[in-house]
Amino acid sequence: MCGIVGIHLKTPGLESRLGELMVPMLGALAVRGPDSTGIAVYRRDVPADRLKFSLQAQGDRVDWDTLADHMGEGATVRVAGDSAVLVTPSAAPDVLAAIPPGVRVVGWGRAIEVVKDVGDAATVSERYGIAEVAGYQGIGHTRMATESAVTTEHSHPFAPGADLAFVHNGSFSNHATIRRRLALEGVRFETDNDSEVAARFVARQVEEGKDLGDALRMVLKTFDGFFTLLVANEDQFAVVRDSFACKPLVVAETPEYVAVASEYVALGDLPGIARARVFEPMPEELHVWSR
Repeated sequence: MCGIVGIHLKTPGLESRLGELMVPMLGALAVRGPDSTGIAVYRRDVPADRLKFSLQAQGDRVDWDTLADHMGEGATVRVAGDSAVLVTPSAAPDVLAAIPPGVRVVGWGRAIEVVKDVGDAATVSERYGIAEVAGYQGIGHTRMATESAVTTEHSHPFAPGADLAFVHNGSFSNHATIRRRLALEGVRFETDNDSEVAARFVARQVEEGKDLGDALRMVLKTFDGFFTLLVANEDQFAVVRDSFACKPLVVAETPEYVAVASEYVALGDLPGIARARVFEPMPEELHVWSR
């Protein structure tokens, strides 16, 4: 049992409050996932020729300013807790190859910023200042570990491609078979988590030119199990449930936003919620919102 939340803003009026809105949503679902908490937010706050890399220290403290200096002219860094966002004009392969031992890349792209850590929603949100974060959409997750370790690496969101973020409630029964197939195609994995397999499968579909809708249709054709998925990229925000729809999801849509959560209690304090169209997606019913 895990908790999923997300907001996709249709208008800019609430962008300055994105983190403020998401923190209580995560907190409301903390009982569904006390082991770890994560969030991916999207905001266009850097020049078009820059990329952002969400980094997290592993073990010893990291001198983030020195790391930025090593990335070359024009690189800057913004620190929160034991994580940082590196902004650089360098190409992604060059940056990824230059990340030193003791630092993990948890997300990268033009818009995405990812924070995730072991701990309950209130603790992680406070540690990383999530309430102060602005943006035009965000997805979050509270994890109850059922089949793999309680570590930051195993926590959600998984962000296996540029501006791609993936959260999951449920389990996949055939993930080992698909993992072997992807590994033979050259896909590398960081954990034994079944959710990572689906996340990297989606990334593979996107790399081949599919949008999120088509990528998630391939998930429905390929994966067995009980699952609800929330996936986002720079321009899209999508949800889907398996053919039995055993894992809950509630959607609330207004002219200002689309919000989703595993339980309605996480949506109850959103502005304008009383006027929202509220529904539960049907089995295999795919919903995609685009900017």
